[in-house]
Amino acid sequence: MTNEKMEQRLASAVEKTAPNDVNGVLSRCDERKGTVIPMTTKKTAKKRWTTLAAACLALVLLGGGGIFYQQAHAVASVVSLDVNPSIELKVSKSEKVLVCTPLNEDAKAILADMGDGADLKGAKLDVAVNAIVGSLVRNGYLNSISSAIMISVEDNDTARAEKLQRELTSTVDGVLQTSEAKASVLTQTLTQDAGLTQQARENSISTGKAALVNRVLALNPALKFDALAKLSVEELKDLAEAGAPAMPIGMDAARTAAEEYAGTTAVDSVTAEVDPELDESPAHYEVELQTAWGEFEYLVDAYTGKVLSGQKNLLATAPVGNGAAKPTAPSGDIGHAKAKSIALNHAGVSEGKAYDMEIELDDEDGRLIYEVEFKSGNMEYSYEINAASGAILKHEAELDD
Repeated sequence: MTNEKMEQRLASAVEKTAPNDVNGVLSRCDERKGTVIPMTTKKTAKKRWTTLAAACLALVLLGGGGIFYQQAHAVASVVSLDVNPSIELKVSKSEKVLVCTPLNEDAKAILADMGDGADLKGAKLDVAVNAIVGSLVRNGYLNSISSAIMISVEDNDTARAEKLQRELTSTVDGVLQTSEAKASVLTQTLTQDAGLTQQARENSISTGKAALVNRVLALNPALKFDALAKLSVEELKDLAEAGAPAMPIGMDAARTAAEEYAGTTAVDSVTAEVDPELDESPAHYEVELQTAWGEFEYLVDAYTGKVLSGQKNLLATAPVGNGAAKPTAPSGDIGHAKAKSIALNHAGVSEGKAYDMEIELDDEDGRLIYEVEFKSGNMEYSYEINAASGAILKHEAELDD
């Protein structure tokens, strides 16, 4: 109901409780002999009192309704979810989402099938967070064992902030367990801070991530806020744990360094997965290049960009003019068939009784290794076999779940 209609109904109600019936009263009076004193109706005064009463009543009711509306739609808490995508949710006291905002381009991709966040308006907070984390998992942001998601709750009410923190941690853990994602969950509570909000807005990140950046800066003030803001939560976490000795090159630069070393920058079919290990010694990025002829792993120094290990010039043996073609096997490579035969013979399993067979040629610290996995009966087998000598480097057999 609009405010105008509500005023009209209230005015009508007041009219009925105090009717303007002066003419009716006069008509029922007998005219007496003698001096007649004429009586006139004073409609203006009566109408003024009626209108004033209606207006006052409307003001009380509408004012109370307005206060209730404002309280129901007031921002009580700000929740942010950060991986590399940064997403901010403004929440009411009743834990309903008032607005969901993607803070960077990666976040827009995560919220693409949710109307860029608009579809989450009015949803319960735990439902919205469940949907967002599910999208992060589907888009591969939380699959690595070293990946991390940070939940930040900004609220001046400390008790409410801590309650939301516990509830959201449980929600995110549930999604990760259901999807078998391996990411760790970081949480923090913050009080509202205008300076922190300004830093976040200037760098298109959440206030939660801005707080994490400031923690790293406290360890090494020589670093730059805007450069750190471009790192993922996983990188910032590792950097803080390592004492922030220097500015890391970042995952994009590590990927480029590995591809240039491998000579695959011109091959469109090559994809890469990058995993930061900034808390290890030496600090490095693990880059796995997935090619048409196998997977190859490279370690790239986190601060200098130097490739520490990995096979160089993968395309050196490819046919001239066909950079996407599968290179011929290096001299001494036993081949897929031989690797399979070695694994089956060692396990005592005939080829006919093996299923779900997977064979991949990987590069580990510059050494080519065949990874062979298969199942037979109620057992699951895995082998690592030296691609040059055929020696079994590692093998496991366990009951198949």
